[in-house]
Amino acid sequence: MKRSLKENIIEAIDFPKDALLNFPKITIIGKSHLTVENHRGIVEYLPERVRINSTVGIIRIVGENMVINSIMTEVITITGEIKSVEIVV
Repeated sequence: MKRSLKENIIEAIDFPKDALLNFPKITIIGKSHLTVENHRGIVEYLPERVRINSTVGIIRIVGENMVINSIMTEVITITGEIKSVEIVV
């Protein structure tokens, strides 16, 4: 796959890609806490499924009793029993 000039420059200066290319950063703590940074909004929100738009595709979180605790411009925090996380392109 051909990389863009921007990606080559970022790699050359060793700067985090998530910061410059607005890639999502997903942090999972245990089975009950998930944070998504650099999102582009919520596509679907149900207690058993949350879908979040991002620059790389839809982030699908499957679980039970999930609750969105906070939604900010850059960060979404979800708690509940998280069973799986996948990126659908």
